[in-house]
Amino acid sequence: MSSSRLLALALLGFLEASPASVRAQPLDRADAWTELGLGGIRGVTVGPIESSQQRGPNGESFGYGSEASEELLDHLVAMGVTWISITPFGRIWALDTPEIEMDFEAPYETNREDVKRMIRSARARGLRVLLIPHLWVETTGWRGEIDFATDAEWARYQASYRDFVLAWARDAEEAGAEALSIGVECKSWSGRFGGYWTRLIADVRAVFSGWLTYSANWDEADDVLFWDQLDLVGINAFYPLASADGASDEAYTQGAAAIVPTLRELAQTLQMPILFVEVGYTTRANAAVQPWLWPDGMEGVVIDEREQARALAASFDAFLPETFFAGFFVWRYYARLDDVSQEAFWGFSPHAKTSEPMLVDAFTSTWASDPEPWPWIASARPALPAWHLGSLLAPTPPLAAFVGR
Repeated sequence: MSSSRLLALALLGFLEASPASVRAQPLDRADAWTELGLGGIRGVTVGPIESSQQRGPNGESFGYGSEASEELLDHLVAMGVTWISITPFGRIWALDTPEIEMDFEAPYETNREDVKRMIRSARARGLRVLLIPHLWVETTGWRGEIDFATDAEWARYQASYRDFVLAWARDAEEAGAEALSIGVECKSWSGRFGGYWTRLIADVRAVFSGWLTYSANWDEADDVLFWDQLDLVGINAFYPLASADGASDEAYTQGAAAIVPTLRELAQTLQMPILFVEVGYTTRANAAVQPWLWPDGMEGVVIDEREQARALAASFDAFLPETFFAGFFVWRYYARLDDVSQEAFWGFSPHAKTSEPMLVDAFTSTWASDPEPWPWIASARPALPAWHLGSLLAPTPPLAAFVGR
């Protein structure tokens, strides 16, 4: 292992030894996460909870808190991951259904114990945890388009949503999660109902002592009313990096770089750090043109591992040199590492693909949001990150070349 990678891993080990009391420290400046000294958030989303329905030959679960998830956590630690996010789901039948069902694939009481066990297992390994109560629409439609015809229906939905978020906030507190997202892609109503959101956030803070964020869709962040009441500006960062198929590496690099000034301005206006709660690309040609497209149901897909890797690398090149950027969570790995039942091979998971060893390089390199380990050493921060897009032109060594050495 190179000296720079050893240096980065040593730094990460020091950071993970920091006291849990840092959760209470406010984040009231654009560079506040960098100044806090915890190091950039090197995150992976682990999900989804429906993995609990996948069973082994002896009936063993492969979901959160299972033996399989313990193996996943060990793998992520070896990669240099420092945070995970987990996504317990509630569900509604349709976009105009005003009640959220807490049971998703399993009873809530079962899910909550599995999730708490997952959080504790992660924390026992020195990982920090962001809990994200997520919402599943059983029929067609995107959660960002939820709408109701009457004020009474909105009131019913908001009361149900409050119960849903508060239940998981209490569970997150009990298990020791460091951060919580109060919502995911509520685009149709995050820009209105200001009084409701203020009361909800106050209620959540009354039961959860960690940092709060919200997972805004990439085209929603400017319209969210309540950022000033949270700690981190969370974005599901499925930004298009190009507008047409066949884009070059340079086009991806320029596309990612063009996003930076807008988010820098947002961070400075709000005086809050930016966090990519989700960032990911599918494993198919032209994945960064419309990166939000769901892999299920696609036809005639051209599988392209390098496409996924170069889109992630372009995003890293653009944002990791920025001190307002707290870090990211890669979308996504599964509670059972080798689970292939949840998505097609051209899906979002980077496991056992070209992008995985590139992620190891990114996780184990030094970021602008890391504290300066030894500022008197001019070479402490490499001039060119190890995950740089150009490095993908060379053959990619297997993950074993980086992990476990």
